[in-house]
Amino acid sequence: MAFVIFLIPCFVISTDIAFSCQNPDDFVGASSPGDIVIGGLFAVHSEMLHPEEDPIKPVIQNCAGFEIQVFLQTLAMIHAIETINNSTLLSGVTLGYEIYDTCAEVTKAMASALRFLSKFNSSEDAVEFKCNYSDYIPRVKAVIGASYSEVSMAVSRLLALQLIPQVSPASSAEILSDKIRFPSFFRTIPSDFHQTRAMTRLICESGWNWIGVIATDDDNGRFALESFGVQAMANNVCIAFKEMLPAYLSDSTFHTKVDRAIEKIVKEKRVNVIVVFMRQFHVLKLFKKAIERNVKKIWIASDNWSAAVKISTIPNIRQLGTVVGFGFKSGDISSFQEFLRNLPEKPTENNKFLREYITLLSVCAHLEYHDFQTCISNQSQDDLLENDESKHQIWRDDFLNANIEPGFIHSTMLAVYAIAHAIKRQCKDRDCKDPSAFTPWELLEELKKVVVIDEDKQVKFDSNGDMSTSYDVLLWKEIDGHMAITTMAEYDADKGGFIFADEEKKKDFLALKKVQSTCSQHCRPGQVKKVTESPHTCCYECVYCPENHYSNQTDMDYCYPCNNKTYWAPINSTTCYRKTIYFLAWTDWFAVFLLLLSAFGVVLVLSISVIFTKNLDTPVVKASGGLTVCYIILFSHFLIFLSTVFFIDIPTEFKCKTRQALFGISFTLCISCILIKSLKILLAFSFDPKLQNFLKCMYKPITTVVTCTGIQVIICTFWLIFRTPFVNQNFSIPRSIILECNEGSIVAFGIMLGYIAALAFICFIFAFKGRKLPENYNEAKFITFGMLIYFIAWIVFIPVYATTFGKYLPAVEIIVVLISNYGILCCTFLPKCYIIIYKQETNTKSAFLKMVYTYSSKSAGSVAVSQVSLDSKSSSLRATVTDSCKTENSVNGNCHFPVPGQPPIKDKVLPKNSARTVVRKRVSSI
Repeated sequence: MAFVIFLIPCFVISTDIAFSCQNPDDFVGASSPGDIVIGGLFAVHSEMLHPEEDPIKPVIQNCAGFEIQVFLQTLAMIHAIETINNSTLLSGVTLGYEIYDTCAEVTKAMASALRFLSKFNSSEDAVEFKCNYSDYIPRVKAVIGASYSEVSMAVSRLLALQLIPQVSPASSAEILSDKIRFPSFFRTIPSDFHQTRAMTRLICESGWNWIGVIATDDDNGRFALESFGVQAMANNVCIAFKEMLPAYLSDSTFHTKVDRAIEKIVKEKRVNVIVVFMRQFHVLKLFKKAIERNVKKIWIASDNWSAAVKISTIPNIRQLGTVVGFGFKSGDISSFQEFLRNLPEKPTENNKFLREYITLLSVCAHLEYHDFQTCISNQSQDDLLENDESKHQIWRDDFLNANIEPGFIHSTMLAVYAIAHAIKRQCKDRDCKDPSAFTPWELLEELKKVVVIDEDKQVKFDSNGDMSTSYDVLLWKEIDGHMAITTMAEYDADKGGFIFADEEKKKDFLALKKVQSTCSQHCRPGQVKKVTESPHTCCYECVYCPENHYSNQTDMDYCYPCNNKTYWAPINSTTCYRKTIYFLAWTDWFAVFLLLLSAFGVVLVLSISVIFTKNLDTPVVKASGGLTVCYIILFSHFLIFLSTVFFIDIPTEFKCKTRQALFGISFTLCISCILIKSLKILLAFSFDPKLQNFLKCMYKPITTVVTCTGIQVIICTFWLIFRTPFVNQNFSIPRSIILECNEGSIVAFGIMLGYIAALAFICFIFAFKGRKLPENYNEAKFITFGMLIYFIAWIVFIPVYATTFGKYLPAVEIIVVLISNYGILCCTFLPKCYIIIYKQETNTKSAFLKMVYTYSSKSAGSVAVSQVSLDSKSSSLRATVTDSCKTENSVNGNCHFPVPGQPPIKDKVLPKNSARTVVRKRVSSI
């Protein structure tokens, strides 16, 4: 059983008022019969008049504020329907329409929607209450509208009861994309999500981040503000203030809140960009007040008013600053413009809107353009009734064309064509001349799949019921003394970017960037934002990036670190710089100096080798251990000088491994040979029998040298295998990289040096004991000095090496190597070279024997007589003395040589048991 609701959506106000209604048909603004009727909801008037008497009665009042732009949308709907009817699109099926004025009021729109729901051909306009409307045939098959999102939300919920398709050409609230709450709602424009994202993109690209927002206090304004707030936050744009104006001009607080909004704009000096989400008549009131207060800002217009001619023609509109906004992408509307030119010929019987417009032309005909437009907007329906209908009517051909907003006209016509294509698909196998051929919910399913050709492009509804068309970026620009609305760019909603038609348009866009609208000054590259106590992230201080950090863009939230140790950055840097690599290069003056010292050492070694080779048979050379030992020592000195080369230039793995091993083994070989010489000297001139026996056991030259050097070879081998030196980058110095050799193991390095020091200490002890040898045979004394130089150099080296860093660290070791090497080389060989070159008279066998005899005689008198026998192979010195004895006069194996203070003995044989005999026998054995 069905319940029936009888609708009487209008009440009698006065019997002589043309605009009041005495029956439901009087409620219709424009209509035309057809096989299939499409409803229309447009806010042709901006407000509904409210009576002041009390009590308020449930009467639908007349409206005021004739909106030319919305009136043009109703004409666009009529034109599109007539064009379709005159075409072959629907094959003989005609479309009719019923268009109602919502007066921007939800209440009046709901009354119109109730009539849409009424049963078809019901004489009483009754809406049946049913549990299932699948077979229900309402008055209309689809609805186009409404003009505002708040009205569309209310109407859509009501139409969803019977799933009557609703296609809006203007309602852009993002919430309307929710198909659960609004299952039958479609629109031929993008949602506010794309608009607010486009606005935010414009703001960001212009360098603004401190803006104000003004919106109407209705669903459309609140949802737009919410969507914009989310986009702004995601893009670091801060909203300095938000002002909400009443949705209805009849609100008693409207003017007070407009004044408060203007006061807020004036007070916020740093806010130079205002985003406005309002209806046209709200913006009109706001701008007139702003002009009075000399407010000059950049105004970002929403799609509701971005192309409003009645606002752009306000007197002194240029004083407001710059208006840039977003309008719906327009198409070819030339046929509509032709329709407007023929409009005076159209009948007005079934179009109250057209009749009212003609009346307005008569009332305001004597006024100039803007005053004429203001006059039209300010007239109420009640005022028009007082005018004489016989007044002469004047048609202004240019007025309607001048007030066209192409985006809204195009989207309205597109909505009609989308419904028509859906009807065409529905009527393929049905007789659609019969209104009951299909139901609205069946049309809804076809509408979801419909594809419309728009200027050679296929457009269709997405899953949210939206058409993904783009936006035109509109710039209000003064041309020839008049404010013109020009298209500056196109916003591609899919790619999220602006497309400029030419360079001139791009210059207009760049001009916007000259205006600053920031809470704080932009932080330059090299600086970073430091948030202050303000709750807004856009209010901050600019501080320099610290060392080794940089920023290369403006207004960065943090500094980038130089992510590689090989780069550095100074304070307040915009980039990282590669650190300078330092090492002891060949071209460094200090390296050249050290190399010259090493080269001189090599020359000195070669010179000594030549001198010793030429004087091979002299006592001094023989007393030095013979040519073989001298060559080994000189060769080790040569290798030590050579090792310094590996400390210079770019360190490599080979150099790092070679330099310490070469130095350690070479120095050990040198010290080992000198140790043998010290041991030999002590053995030759020691008169202590116990010590001589010990030294005899120890004195094994080849074994000692091989063993001592071999131990060092083992140390170095283990070092190179287990903790090998490697090339290291030292970052301890800012802005620099020191290429150096890391020794791998400081313990192994210490063991190598410690072992050399131990050998040098033993050598020093042995040499020190033999320091009082004959004047011309004082090698032990010079060995002692050489070891002292070595100890001093390396003792000083340890703290200096430990506290030095930088590219000259290898030079420290080179210096101590050269000092110790020069010290030992000079103390070992230069005294002998001096004797060979400058004291040749002392370098004879007889002089040498005389010196030895004198020293032995002195030593023999202070010790007990003892038998001393030495190994004939133990010393080249003994060989020299023996060879001298053989060349002199000898009798029965006894060696005769001069005794100090006595004449030479030639024929006398010394007694075997006298002290002199013992000394002479010892010398003879040497």
